Amino acid sequence: MTIRITVTYPRKEGAKFDHDYYHANHRQLLMERLSTYGLQRVEMDRCLSDGAGGPPPIFGAAHLIFDTLAGFQQGMAAHGKEILGDVPRYTDVSPQIVISEMA
Repeated sequence: MTIRITVTYPRKEGAKFDHDYYHANHRQLLMERLSTYGLQRVEMDRCLSDGAGGPPPIFGAAHLIFDTLAGFQQGMAAHGKEILGDVPRYTDVSPQIVISEMA
């Protein structure tokens, strides 16, 4: 079973999100620390608008594709402090996480 970890970043007035930093640095950190735990790839959405053409409710969403849920949990147990410590370098909003089984 393949697992998708979706991390969303809610858009808030005055909040920041640095997509360039995420792509150049944070994404690489994730791959370096979590690939040995079954991380296959990291995809990032830069949200442009909502369904009606207005501002999107989130800055973006990251999708981390893992072989197993246990792999994600083990990787975060080993490297979560470092990974989460990097978040303030690209955003000042609290990420929200959803774990899904891919069909």
